[in-house]
Amino acid sequence: MAARVTLQDIADALGVSRNTVSKAINNTGLLAEGTRERVLKKAVEMGYKQFSYLNAAAEQPEAEVPGKGAVGEIALLTMGFAGNTGFLPIMLDQFQRKFARMGYSFTMHRVFGEDEEKLCLPASFDREKISGVICIEMLDRGYCSMLCELDLPILFVDSPAAGLHGALPADVIYPDNHSSIYSFIREMGRRGKKRIGFIGECMHCQSFFERYMAYRNAMYLMGLPYQEEFCITGNKKGVKKPGAEEYREYLAENFSGQDALPEVFVCANDYVAFDAMRVLKGMGISVPGEVWICGFDDTMESRIMMPSLTTVHIHSHVMGDCAAYLLSSRMKDSSLYLRTVHTETNVCYRETTGDEPI
Repeated sequence: MAARVTLQDIADALGVSRNTVSKAINNTGLLAEGTRERVLKKAVEMGYKQFSYLNAAAEQPEAEVPGKGAVGEIALLTMGFAGNTGFLPIMLDQFQRKFARMGYSFTMHRVFGEDEEKLCLPASFDREKISGVICIEMLDRGYCSMLCELDLPILFVDSPAAGLHGALPADVIYPDNHSSIYSFIREMGRRGKKRIGFIGECMHCQSFFERYMAYRNAMYLMGLPYQEEFCITGNKKGVKKPGAEEYREYLAENFSGQDALPEVFVCANDYVAFDAMRVLKGMGISVPGEVWICGFDDTMESRIMMPSLTTVHIHSHVMGDCAAYLLSSRMKDSSLYLRTVHTETNVCYRETTGDEPI
């Protein structure tokens, strides 16, 4: 069996520090884009664990993916993606690069509320030109089901919460929403924390649902008490699509109604964590002095805020590469079995859990 490739092996091959390699692969810290690209390329060449599947894909015959010089358009459909933080921009950049090398153009189409209600495609969406579709922040089940009936190769990045409805009849990619939550709660138990809660609208999307269930399962496996009052899993009642202000009001109501807060809150993503910290601060409750907080996504804000946020890092480049392979292979062979893929994540411990910032 071949020896496992390490970060130090990659660093030695490139003549750079191990810290530089770690920053490039984990997408943390400041690093020149050229250096990042060089490190990632070498990691793929050497078969580093996070990229081993890429070498396997590269070894397939040329006919397995669309050939160079192909002409067509890859359409991005989205309702909410507009920011420049989090894992999505980096993932999409990598995804677009892959398809550009195969000769495809890339267009973005915003789905507005009226489009969703009427189950209409955006006016800019021309089915005759589209070779494949990638969906970001498309979380309405009825609209997603309509998209699945278009008879176009389609890939969802996250999806509506499956619940009792079942999965969409499409390829879907998610970050690994389970392993890092298990790891985090195991570490909290090791540190003597027993009262752990969860914040996040658990039916907002499949990823939020999986993170909530991972939290519940981890608590059970660790023998820690699951307390319903510590789980804030809804949103403001009576408001069709609550905004940030309504959500913070909802959190304040729940925090105020508790006799005692948990020692630790696991949050469905970083923005939920930011809202929770803002509300707790307004109530005079210190983070990390009185409550520890963990987010999910490792947004840029999580690293520069004070205190810096413990969170779960998503490997954006890996997710982009994997998304490109899933959609391109679907475009090549529509008869493939449906695939649901989860890509690696890891916990980044920072100040909101009493750790040194990284």
